[in-house]
Amino acid sequence: MNNQQLILQTETEQEEELRRERRAARQVRRNQRRSARIFLWSAIGSSALLLLLMGFIYLQIQSNIAFYAAYPITNGVSCDRGEQLAYHIHVHLTMYINGKTYPIPKGIGIAADGSCIYWMHTHTNDGIIHIEAPENRNLSLDDFLHIWYKAFPKPTPPPQLSQPGWKIYINGKLRTDLTAAPLHIELPLTSHNIVTMEFGTPNPPPDTIYVFPPALPK
Repeated sequence: MNNQQLILQTETEQEEELRRERRAARQVRRNQRRSARIFLWSAIGSSALLLLLMGFIYLQIQSNIAFYAAYPITNGVSCDRGEQLAYHIHVHLTMYINGKTYPIPKGIGIAADGSCIYWMHTHTNDGIIHIEAPENRNLSLDDFLHIWYKAFPKPTPPPQLSQPGWKIYINGKLRTDLTAAPLHIELPLTSHNIVTMEFGTPNPPPDTIYVFPPALPK
């Protein structure tokens, strides 16, 4: 092989090496562009998901604000989205004002749209108070009256609840140690208590017996 042939072979090899280098450089650029596009779309997707999540959280917060504004925590008793059954008892309440029975309406403590239910509530108008809490919280008569008085003003609770002068009987026995208005009397309730509240005169004898439905055991 003469010198001219060697020179031509060398130039050919150099050109081939340059082409390989250019192909490699183009491949690197393509890979970089592909990585940049993947990163860009990933960033866009992540941002979109983050915005959706923030929007969802914002709507949930606004919903909770409206929810708790309508049914606030009352006397430490919350209106939960589902019934609490860890502590589950029932009591009966009869109320007299100047000798006339004042009905205990159904639906006290239960949101009209069914969105929540307080730990103390009535399902019927027979005076039975259902106490369903996550644990024994020593729930008392004033807790129930506050729920009725503040969160469920219709049917209207008696305005006398904010006045002293009531007689309150538990299982027929007069509580002589209670002098404040019922809304301010902390009177803990236990299973199958029979409560009679009287205001004014004349009033019939307090309840001593009440037959709870069999479905409401102690």
